[in-house]
Amino acid sequence: MSGWVYLVVVLDLFSRKVVGWSLSDSLSTPLVSDALRCAIEQRKCDTSDLLHHSDRGCQYTSDAYQMTLKTLGITCSMSRSGCCYDNAVMERFFWSLKHEWTKFESFADIEEARMSVFRYIETFYNSKRIHQTLDYKTPNQLEAEHELKLAV
Repeated sequence: MSGWVYLVVVLDLFSRKVVGWSLSDSLSTPLVSDALRCAIEQRKCDTSDLLHHSDRGCQYTSDAYQMTLKTLGITCSMSRSGCCYDNAVMERFFWSLKHEWTKFESFADIEEARMSVFRYIETFYNSKRIHQTLDYKTPNQLEAEHELKLAV
């Protein structure tokens, strides 16, 4: 495969769980909208309680995406220009993906890349990869424990 593939991820800041993602050969607004839609469908939550944080990429600042957030009642938060520390959790996720999974990989086509990202997120990152900030638990473990506490 030649060319670029773009990945957009929606992370739950509480658990560091990837709750939505989308991959495409085009870095356009539908890519980020698809990832957001997946996150909302997975969480089945009241969108008016959500805070969406992103960098200032044109796909996030586009009128179409901003209207989507507004329509859903999602509060928008954006990093300051040129300050990667404002989006450190997401930057760390992408560092992990690149260094733990795809650093020396090449893919025959976009579908092969999509399957690899799926395996990383669904079978490793959310369910097996421990996080120091989560007391050495996985995102799925932390959420399961939190659900038990809520049930009591």
